[in-house]
Amino acid sequence: MRRFLSDYGMALVLLLLGIYYSVVTFALQDPSGASGGEQLAREVLARLGPSARVLLVTRDTREDIAFADAARKHLEAAGVQLVGDVRGRPYDARAELERLVAAGGKLDAIAANQVTGSWAVLRHVSTRFPQLGEVPVVTPPRYWWPNFLKADNLRNIADQIVIIAILAAGMTFVVITGGIDLSVGSLIALSAVTATLLIRDVAGAEAATTGGMIGACLAAVALCGLCGLFSGAMVTFFQVPAFIVTLAMMLVARGLASEVSNGASIYQVPASFLWLGGGADLFSVPNGVVLMIVLYIAADVVMTRMTLGRYIYAIGGNAEAARLSGVPVRRVLLLVYALSGGLAGVGGVVMASRLRSGAPTYGLMYELYAIAAVVVGGTSLSGGEGKIFGTLIGAFIIAVIKNGMNLTGVTPFRQEVVFGVVLLGAVLLDRLKGRLRLRAKPQASKSS
Repeated sequence: MRRFLSDYGMALVLLLLGIYYSVVTFALQDPSGASGGEQLAREVLARLGPSARVLLVTRDTREDIAFADAARKHLEAAGVQLVGDVRGRPYDARAELERLVAAGGKLDAIAANQVTGSWAVLRHVSTRFPQLGEVPVVTPPRYWWPNFLKADNLRNIADQIVIIAILAAGMTFVVITGGIDLSVGSLIALSAVTATLLIRDVAGAEAATTGGMIGACLAAVALCGLCGLFSGAMVTFFQVPAFIVTLAMMLVARGLASEVSNGASIYQVPASFLWLGGGADLFSVPNGVVLMIVLYIAADVVMTRMTLGRYIYAIGGNAEAARLSGVPVRRVLLLVYALSGGLAGVGGVVMASRLRSGAPTYGLMYELYAIAAVVVGGTSLSGGEGKIFGTLIGAFIIAVIKNGMNLTGVTPFRQEVVFGVVLLGAVLLDRLKGRLRLRAKPQASKSS
């Protein structure tokens, strides 16, 4: 249990954060979407029965369309007569009511959601259209539920953390070896610009095929991997501190992205390019989230089941001892930095797909968020210690804090203060754990 808490104690922190934000965002909810439409249909049937004549009124937003489709489907299946289906604005509802009056139609109820049900034209039907008589407005019953735990909000948290989590996975490899990679944010921009530039100039722009887009994205990831490989070479062969090397690469990558794009956004890509960053195929889970999960499973296998993972931990613990033990330190470090660069390239492709464009401004400050996720997730900045899934937990902690502060109305300036305190607290905790281990070693040696 002690070892589990040491490795994954932040999972408990994540759980406590979820409980806290669930409590403080507990509020009265208005049913929406398809499930809200089903509740509306049940309410109409319970109050008026299947022989009712009903006018359905919703807005033309995506959420309201799903609401109206579900309500219509269940009402018609039960035998309810829909005399109209309005999807628009108050004047559209007024026009439909005027049409019913002119046609001498009968109306037993108006079915609506909480927003459209509050429209003045519907609340005063008996006054403005006395020919229809007293027509009740039926809405689905409201209920109490935390805004934080709403399905859309949880899906949004997972979707928004994808890019940072992918960067943090590569950063974890580097930090465990005792290094750092400050270039990943700029590599996002370089990857996004490279992918969209190749799609525009080589693959056919808006007419690009799936194969052309895949090729462009792979080329962008490979370029970022080569940048990471170069950083690794500087660290291993020339003993340049990783901080300096990756800081220089951060400037170079951002400059290259600005140069090749002429400082402008590249947006001439097909609509299908949104599939990776904005699509959702598997159980309505965003494709980016699925990609993130796959990458983390693969990274965990590398670190826990493969020789490469043991080498990475050994180098972080003591690089010289690892070298004397036969570990190919240089090759491992080259691979680690190349992986970090390549994963940054993947993050850039996801961002380009999500925004359907590439720009040299993408990825600003993302390297700091990635480092924060790694440190909060329990990886030691001294190297030799850390867990891949701990980093994922750290990324979600950052996402939950940010989302929770947005839900509770915390200003962006205060959010920056909170993130700074969280990062500092995580580093202090890492240092305290290191001191406790050092104190425990002499006691263990005396007892032996």
